[in-house]
Amino acid sequence: MFPRRFSKCIRVVLMAGVALVLSLPLSLAAQGRAAGKPPAQTPERAHIDEVLKGLNRGRSMGQVAVSPDGKRLAWVEPGRGGGEIRVAPLDDLRKSVRVTAAAKAEEHCREGQMVWAPDAQTLVFFSDCGKPGEQTDLYVARADGSGARRLTELNGYVEAPAFAPDGESVAFLYVEGATRPAGALAAMKPPSGVIGEDGVEVQRVAVARVSAAKPAAPEMVTPANLHVYEFDWRPDSKGLAYVAADPPGENNWWVAKLYRQELGGGPEVVLAPAEVQGALHGLQIAVPRWSPDGKAIAFIGGLMSDQGATGGDVWIVAARGGAPVDLTPQRPTSPAWIEWGDDEHIFVSELAGGNCQLVRFRLQGDRTAPSVATSFGAPIFSIAGSVGDGRMELSLSSTRDHSAFVFRASTFDHAPEVYEAKPGVVMTAGLEGVIQLTHLNDGEEPGWGKSVSLSWKSDNFHVQGWLMLPKDYDPQRKYPLIVEVHGGPAAAVTAHWGGGEGLSAPAFSVLGYFVLEPNPRGSYGQGEEFTQANRKDFGYGDLRDILAGVDAVLAKYPVDPNRVGLTGWSYGGFMSMFAVTQTQRFKAAVAGAGISDWQSYYGENSIDQWMIPYFGASVYDDPAVYAKASAITFIKQVKTPTLAVVGDRDGECPAPQSYEFWHALRDEHVPTQLVVYPNEGHGFTDPAHRRDVMYRAVEWFEKYLGSGG
Repeated sequence: MFPRRFSKCIRVVLMAGVALVLSLPLSLAAQGRAAGKPPAQTPERAHIDEVLKGLNRGRSMGQVAVSPDGKRLAWVEPGRGGGEIRVAPLDDLRKSVRVTAAAKAEEHCREGQMVWAPDAQTLVFFSDCGKPGEQTDLYVARADGSGARRLTELNGYVEAPAFAPDGESVAFLYVEGATRPAGALAAMKPPSGVIGEDGVEVQRVAVARVSAAKPAAPEMVTPANLHVYEFDWRPDSKGLAYVAADPPGENNWWVAKLYRQELGGGPEVVLAPAEVQGALHGLQIAVPRWSPDGKAIAFIGGLMSDQGATGGDVWIVAARGGAPVDLTPQRPTSPAWIEWGDDEHIFVSELAGGNCQLVRFRLQGDRTAPSVATSFGAPIFSIAGSVGDGRMELSLSSTRDHSAFVFRASTFDHAPEVYEAKPGVVMTAGLEGVIQLTHLNDGEEPGWGKSVSLSWKSDNFHVQGWLMLPKDYDPQRKYPLIVEVHGGPAAAVTAHWGGGEGLSAPAFSVLGYFVLEPNPRGSYGQGEEFTQANRKDFGYGDLRDILAGVDAVLAKYPVDPNRVGLTGWSYGGFMSMFAVTQTQRFKAAVAGAGISDWQSYYGENSIDQWMIPYFGASVYDDPAVYAKASAITFIKQVKTPTLAVVGDRDGECPAPQSYEFWHALRDEHVPTQLVVYPNEGHGFTDPAHRRDVMYRAVEWFEKYLGSGG
């Protein structure tokens, strides 16, 4: 997942790394590459390199943004400097111009994270022009590519610019003096000093005036003692709503509150999930959005395991505070992004089973009263693929009147393109039901095997997952199967194009394996009951779902039941460690950034707040519930050869967890190997390290499952 920030979800999102690279100095982004050593090359690894290169087919596009008047499209195009902004008429994208802070045409800069001004004539964006490889600043430029002007003098991490509705100011998230990107994904700083007190970095909302005569430091408008994760302008441009918590920010998002604040004033708590009663108690909140009349704030609330990987129900609360109201109780989907159409309508981008879809809700009655009635129209689109505009999870770019939504989309069979959906226009399901705006990849064919959506019964649930067939599949042959479990657990695998680094399902397919990517209980896509079904039950119900999925594959396809492997990253790494203590069905496993002992993990990781909603108590109050889900508790039952890989500065799933698992398997004389990668956090930044993970995974599975080809 790299929606906004990589989380425990391993979903692939197109050009997801652009925001990260554009937001921090190049010297920080390159730390991992500087310290790593190139892997030893062999003929087998050279072959894997060729496979991986063949997966990066076609052209890609970063963020896309339609102008408020619907006349132009802006997008980030990969370039030699890291990202290039182009703008073109929506009805003829061939007539594009470059919008840049560069002084010369041949100058290439890292540019992106653009946002249109309300007048649809100008954009603001971040660029490192003038400070190549060091720091991005905020620029404003006309849509015709002329008149770029620097607005800020920044020193730190920046993201998520947003114009005030009156067009006079731009707010953004800013960590002044940052030494690393915000969040738990990036490599943690080596520990030193007073832990938890020294060097804590706080993300705040900063505001820059568009009319500023010369570049200047922005105004920091939120308090220094609150770490802000997301925000929204009040419709009158005089205040903000935001989700924030006490520092450290990477740990406390799970206990964040909803605030409102007048510019120039102090914060006021609108909602504290830990203090409310009912279904939202103790859960997480995201994507705050003011109603157009400024009287209410809508947001997504639910059980979420990662900041940035959003899913839950749509909630609403009076802007002055009060009891929140669930607008979508029992809805069998996972809303991830919202936008008001008017005071009575909300557009919702959500995951429904294996599909990403856009729907419009109508609110009838008092919007913030329990008696409010919510009616749902038919989906504006529903695509069995991945969609988004490149900002947030499932976010879409819309015109001012919401007559059009623009986004990128891809599937396992269709390379990424930009599409437009029009509410009120009858559209059919799938990519055929929306308007294709670009033709970057016409004629591009997938280099991997066919994929199908599967569903199966497990306990009282209907579980969905994706099965990728081996390339050049022959139904007369028997094949091995690799089960790849996503991270989270509150996340989901959606159909997407490509994926050539890390634990790559398409690469496994090219190498002759079936690949099952299940969305077991705990995942998004089937409503909050399904997402919350693994609370205090990690590794049990979800493992039953996964094994039932394996049975479903065996019943339909020529898979050798004695050649089934298991892999995953983060929560998927935990499942890879835990599953081999519970069953002998997997003949080999590769655990990426896994968790072997929830009891020791509680005291080692930098994000322990996420655990309380899942386990019901701290490890000190209920150690038994943690031991019940720990692979170490059952370690003497393991017979499966298991490879463990991890970054040495991973704060989400610290390296000692992999050490502990490897040490135990070694003592039990189970074939095992541990690989620790230098200067890597939870999400690896060094391409050589990501390739090396794939090399080793392929070699491990070939050794213990046999070659797939």
